[in-house]
Order: sequence, then structure tokens, then C-alpha cells
Amino acid sequence: MMTSPSATPSATRERVEPPRAWGRDTDDFLRVLLSPWHRLVIELGDVLTRATVEFSHRAGLRATHLPLTTRTVTCPTGVGSDSEPVPVDVGGIQTFLADSAQFLLEYGCRLAPGGCYCILPSFRAEKPDATHLSQFVHSEAEIPGGLDDLIAHVEAYVRFLAARILHESGSVLADAIGDVGHLERMAGSDGAFARLTFREAVSLLSDDPGFLNGAGGAWAITRRGEQRLLDVAGEFVWITHFDHLSVPFFQAFADDGHRSACNADLLFGVGEVVGGGERHATGTDVRTALRLHKVPESDYSWYARMKDRLPMRTSGFGLGMERFLLWVLRHEDIRDIPFVSRIDEELDWPSRVERP
Repeated sequence: MMTSPSATPSATRERVEPPRAWGRDTDDFLRVLLSPWHRLVIELGDVLTRATVEFSHRAGLRATHLPLTTRTVTCPTGVGSDSEPVPVDVGGIQTFLADSAQFLLEYGCRLAPGGCYCILPSFRAEKPDATHLSQFVHSEAEIPGGLDDLIAHVEAYVRFLAARILHESGSVLADAIGDVGHLERMAGSDGAFARLTFREAVSLLSDDPGFLNGAGGAWAITRRGEQRLLDVAGEFVWITHFDHLSVPFFQAFADDGHRSACNADLLFGVGEVVGGGERHATGTDVRTALRLHKVPESDYSWYARMKDRLPMRTSGFGLGMERFLLWVLRHEDIRDIPFVSRIDEELDWPSRVERP
């Protein structure tokens, strides 16, 4: 049932709070079992998954079943990468846990030219904090077309997600958090979200060094900077055309001088929730970008050869499901979203396991 913007919890009910069950307390998993918070998170996650499948099917995308391991990470050691891959040994083969399904979705687009999508865990070797998880769920898609096509697709997708949550869980959510106006504003918005180029964003933020980090052609916007942009530019804001050296090599060039990228991040809630961009269409452009980013071509030779054989203009995105849920719940710590925690685990395998 759709709720009204003024929906508030009843006078006898308090806001549902998370049990903060992600430390080393051996009773954490028991507190989860009695947690209204995690029951709500599971309900909302189910709605998001079913809505993603429905939206993607309506958009003509094919679901893909992909492996959790990859020999080709999207966060290679090189200029513009902002995280590290997770190496694993599988049957004696040195490989990586997938940090993104992007490359395989690009591969899949050659077989399903209307586009394809998946919902899979992603793994990155970074320390979890209030806005980062080292294991998270990624809703990813690759579609035919350029950056503007991608932005239109993502805006329709997040509006669809917000509307479906309101329809299926709006009353429960209003009782739990008090105000669902943010969902109503997203679902009911018409026209495009606000859009700034990276250079425009930098000009708005240049008065405070805490809003930016980096140097030369590899500047990045910090979390504080993202929040500042949301304060001044609107509740839902795209940042486009980053410096090419500040993003991974696979984003398409936006100019002949290879200075900027055809990419876009959608900010709302805690900051970036969706990251995406247009890809290089040809193997020649891939090789140029690999050299520019100082990434060995041998590590991505199959990717370049695929585009030699079947050039194709595609764009893709990844939406962090936990970050979207963080926004839905109007919460500020992403570590409270997973009901099975993988945070602060012991470095050595314990004599007994006190968590699922």
C-alpha cells in the first residue's frame, strides 16, 4: 500500500534500530535472530531483487549466471584504480574473487545484444567502514548505447525500485523509520536528475581541501565532498566526465586528448550509490587506455581481442544493494545492513566458529 509523505510511526512505536551485530561478540548472531531491523532488511532486499528482475526483463535485458572468480579484475594495479582485488586459490589455480561482473557482462552483450544483467556478490580488499564493505551485493547491467542511454536507464531503474518498495513495504517501512518522503520524491520525480561535470563539481568544492584528494589529472571527490554536492545541487545528483586518470582504464574517452572519461556516478544518501560509464568500443582504444594507465596489456589481452573481433558500443553500471538499502532506511552505517557479518573476523581460523 502506498504511504503518504506525512507518514510517521505510531505514538507507541519507536524507530527500529540495528543490533550492531558485526563485532567479535560471540552472541552477535543470536541478537540478529531476534532483530526486527534485520527482518526488515531481508524483506526490503527481497523486494529489490524481484524488482530488479522485473525491470531488467521489461528493458529487454537477459539474466546471466556468472562465476564468482575471475582472472580479469576491474580494479587492476594501475592509475585510476581505487581498490585492490582479492586473490584466492581454487583447485591450485591462482585467481581472484570477482570485484565486478562488468567484463563478463560486456562479453555477454556480444551474445545478448539487447543487454544483460546480474545480481552477484563483489569482493574488494578494503577495510570496511561506515560506507564500504569488503563483500557486498552488486546489481550490474551492460546495455547497448552510450552514456546518455545509461543515465536514462539508471534513473528509470532507481525510480522503479523506490516505487516498488513503497508499494510493497511502504507501511512497514514508515512504522520502522518514520518518514518515507525520500522514496516518494525519487519515485515521483519527473525529468532528469541534476547533473554536474566533474570539472563543475570541482569548482563548487575548491574552497575546502577536505572535499577533494589527489593531484594532477587524478583528482577524486571525497565522501565529504559528495555530501557537499548533495547539499548544494540537489537530493539526486550525477557527476559525469571525471579525469580519465582518476577512473579505471576501461571507461571510454570523452575527448580526443584522452583527458576525461565518459563515466557517471549517481549520488544520493551516503554519496555514490551507482557507478557507471560508457566502455571503449574497440580494441585499439582499450590498448591506448592500458598504456595511459600503466596497466600491462597482457593482463587484458582477451578483452582487447574481443573488441577487435566484435566492436560494440556499450555502457554499464553497478548499483550497491547495501548502499541503496542504507538510503531506503535513512541509516548511516553500511555495516548494519548484512545479517551475516564478515567484518572483524579472526585472522587465524578459530578452534570453534562462533558465527554462521
